[in-house]
Amino acid sequence: MRLTEETELSFISLLEERGIRLEGNILKVLETDSEPFKDYIQNGLSKDDELRKKRLEITRQVQEQNKELQQKAEENDKLMNEIKQALADADQAKEDALNDLDLMQKKSQFELIGSIVQVALWIIMGVGVITTMLYAMALFTGSVDTTLLGNTWSNLFGILLTNSFSIIGTIMGVKYATDDKSSKKDE
Repeated sequence: MRLTEETELSFISLLEERGIRLEGNILKVLETDSEPFKDYIQNGLSKDDELRKKRLEITRQVQEQNKELQQKAEENDKLMNEIKQALADADQAKEDALNDLDLMQKKSQFELIGSIVQVALWIIMGVGVITTMLYAMALFTGSVDTTLLGNTWSNLFGILLTNSFSIIGTIMGVKYATDDKSSKKDE
């Protein structure tokens, strides 16, 4: 493709005055006999090669950065998944610890209740045995005040029996009340 001499001079002056030149494949198809325009085309082709190399280098850098960013994003996703798993594990451990604590509290309450019942029964039996022995001794020795002792013995056994049922009822009520609260908590 040939241009007029005037057009060639216009392109050369445009480069000198404003720094604007022809670029790309158009330079490969231009033909001229003018030495200044041949230099213009050669300089344009070499500048175009340089610009292509720079653009290619920039494209490669961008691609490498994109690969790095993609790897970082994958690492971040992996870390986020690990954090979520660790959080779920921590929540499960907390739930297990709370369940263990609740179980230990119930066990200690049950043992305490058992101890209280055992001591109460020993006291009731001790008082009952002692009172019965005193009453029996008074009967066998022929004491005259057995009426007062008999009434006392009868009243004492009534009170002990009532108190023992009261203690057992209270303990059973506490046991069922704590069982009811724990079953409501689970729901």
